[in-house]
Amino acid sequence: MAEKRVKIWFDPEGDYLEVIFENREGYFRQTANDQVMEKVDQEGNILGFSLLRVSSLTSKPLDVTLP
Repeated sequence: MAEKRVKIWFDPEGDYLEVIFENREGYFRQTANDQVMEKVDQEGNILGFSLLRVSSLTSKPLDVTLP
């Protein structure tokens, strides 16, 4: 069974967090929440996501639906 790895990158200066499930070609697109972008491939499969203004998150959960 192949090992799966999740890549996480945080830029404290930009207040930006990126989580990538699969390292494949794709692009970021908007979601219903302006703080969240999803990375998808050409077929629309989720490859990861990014969060803007991470420091603004509180103990309240960020509610986002990814297809």
